Amino acid sequence: MDVWYVSYGSNICEDRFLCYIYGGTPEGSEKREVGCHDKTPPKRSEKAEIPYPLYFAKEKSKWGKGGVAFIGNETKREELTIARKYLITAEQFCEVVEQENNNQRLDIDVNKIISEGHLDINAGWYGRLMYLGDKNGNPMFTFTNTEPMTDQTFTIPPSTYLSIIGRGLLELGLTDEAVAEYFLLKRGIKGKFTKESLYNYIFR
Repeated sequence: MDVWYVSYGSNICEDRFLCYIYGGTPEGSEKREVGCHDKTPPKRSEKAEIPYPLYFAKEKSKWGKGGVAFIGNETKREELTIARKYLITAEQFCEVVEQENNNQRLDIDVNKIISEGHLDINAGWYGRLMYLGDKNGNPMFTFTNTEPMTDQTFTIPPSTYLSIIGRGLLELGLTDEAVAEYFLLKRGIKGKFTKESLYNYIFR
């Protein structure tokens, strides 16, 4: 069974995402990823937009001090988040989820995600798996925090992390200026940068 994994964070950058397939250490990260058992590359990848608000939270990650990307649990059609979807096997998707959850072995039933709309697999940072509908007959999934966005303390992401997401957005056809504008109003970044200082934070 093939599924679309929909990424809105660092996995928008193809090289970074492929570390979850092949294994390896992404540029800017402190952690080596183990990769999937099946190292077949994605069959397709496409730009997507999802009606959930993007925010940055937590204090420290493998990218360094600062927040990482999440989406809210409730739809906000006036706050579209740019994403990239990869067509991979259901087994690969499950192993990507495990790697995002510190290589914890997880029992994931993708059909249950579809039937219930979401599935909470643990209390980790990316413990909620979400069903986003179908595309070309294949289900689309992403993951985020189980806690509501309103309970979060928003924090500035590390420049290394934001640069990787920015690189992925460039791969999707955005300009440098459009990338800075996209991030400028996101929670965790809003009010902390001017457009020029954010541009320099991402690209310099």
